[in-house]
Amino acid sequence: MTSRAAIVLAGGSAQRFQTQSQQWQDKALAEIKGKPLIVHVISNLHSIVDELVVCVNDEQRRDQYNQVLEKHGFKSTRFVIDEKNHSVKGPLLAIKSGLHAVSSTYCLTIPTDMPFIKPSVAEYLLDAVEGFDVVVPMWPDGTLETLITAMKKESGTEITETLSALNKSRADTIPRGASKLRLTSPLREIKDLDPELKSFININSQDDLTKLENRPTQGKVTENIMFDRGNLTIPDLQLLRNGKKILDEGKLSEALTIFKGCISNFEKQRAYFWAGVSAEKLAEALLKPSEEQSTAKAKETYLNAAKNYENESKIYKENNCTLLSEQALTDKTLCETQAP
Repeated sequence: MTSRAAIVLAGGSAQRFQTQSQQWQDKALAEIKGKPLIVHVISNLHSIVDELVVCVNDEQRRDQYNQVLEKHGFKSTRFVIDEKNHSVKGPLLAIKSGLHAVSSTYCLTIPTDMPFIKPSVAEYLLDAVEGFDVVVPMWPDGTLETLITAMKKESGTEITETLSALNKSRADTIPRGASKLRLTSPLREIKDLDPELKSFININSQDDLTKLENRPTQGKVTENIMFDRGNLTIPDLQLLRNGKKILDEGKLSEALTIFKGCISNFEKQRAYFWAGVSAEKLAEALLKPSEEQSTAKAKETYLNAAKNYENESKIYKENNCTLLSEQALTDKTLCETQAP
């Protein structure tokens, strides 16, 4: 029997929640209907999963949240504290930490600012991830609910470990790294479970505590979209991480060989995102020697990375996956700009 975990993300800075007239406010402790947001989220999830962990960025938050949760009847809540002095911060680090802390087969991440997540919707997402690496809700305009993500633990761990090791800090790159990706429309099965789609009400500002606005539902995409790019190439991701480690150790020649092999392998599999990332790392390595020949090769390699990101973007654009297409184009432009 497969097991399931919920990973609650509670370590953000909540910049949009702050006002100039007040001291810093912890959004997770803001109240709706007499209960803090974090209590709402855990109340809705604790009974449908085998494991639940709360990811925070320091001990003070852990202790404060634990007191609040105990007050509301949640004893012995498990907390995970972000690794200190890590080059990557924010949700990606929290998700990586949470995945390492659980042993369940499937995992659901959710931020504390989505207090109305229905247990049935969470269960649906965890059901939907069977046969996929990553499942993310996508709205009709092609935007994603990037922090409500269901993942197979093994795949999610490899993807987040690799993104983190290569300093790719955006959590919304996780679906781009998945070989089997499901973008599930809230207007399909989820709407049957939650007709008003209240599960996706997001508290960004203090005004949102009373407005409680739903997401817009206008756009072209009303069906679920699946991408099957074969099996996740875990050995290739591990090799890519090892290449970065070897490069950091000063073993330039070995790192160059690894990165070249990764590019070739990923391109053959049409894993354009990882091919682009590998080419970026190769270009960075080629720039370490201050030689004219290396600089010329670095430029060529950055342009190859840009080409891979462009190929990735085209696939998403054909399927009206606006956000993912735009992300890939942003990476393409960045590589073209960096080409010396």
